[in-house]
Amino acid sequence: MFFYDFQYMLWILPGLLLSLWASWRTRSAFSKYSRVRTARGLTGAQAAQEMLRAAGIGDVKIVATSGMLTDHYNPATKTLALSEDVYGSPSIAAVGVACHEAGHAVQHARAYKPLWLRSALVPTANIARRSATS
Repeated sequence: MFFYDFQYMLWILPGLLLSLWASWRTRSAFSKYSRVRTARGLTGAQAAQEMLRAAGIGDVKIVATSGMLTDHYNPATKTLALSEDVYGSPSIAAVGVACHEAGHAVQHARAYKPLWLRSALVPTANIARRSATS
C-alpha cells in the first residue's frame, strides 16, 4: 500500500506559494517596465557590455538565448546569456536584468567569496523554478 505523509505538504506548500508569488511579481514588473525606454537607447546587451568594460572585464562573451527571463551568467564558460527580450531591447527592464547578470560576472572576476554559494545553489534553484512555472 502507498503511504503519503500529508505533513510533508505543510513544509513544501509555503515555499511553493512563495516561489509562485515571486515569479509572478518578477514577470509582472518586467512586463510593466519593458514598455519604458532607456534615456540613452541602450539595449540590454549594450548596457551589460558597458558595465563589463567599466569594470575592466574583457573576456566575458555576451550571447542571446531563447526563453523569457532565462538570463544567466555561467562562470565556467565566462558567458553572459541574455534572453531575447533583454538582449536587444532598449527598455529599463532589459537594462536592469542585463546589468544584474553582468554584476555576477564582476563578482566572478573579483573572486567574490559568496559567489561559490550562489553557484552551488543554481542547480537546485533551477529545478524549483521549473516546477513553479510549469
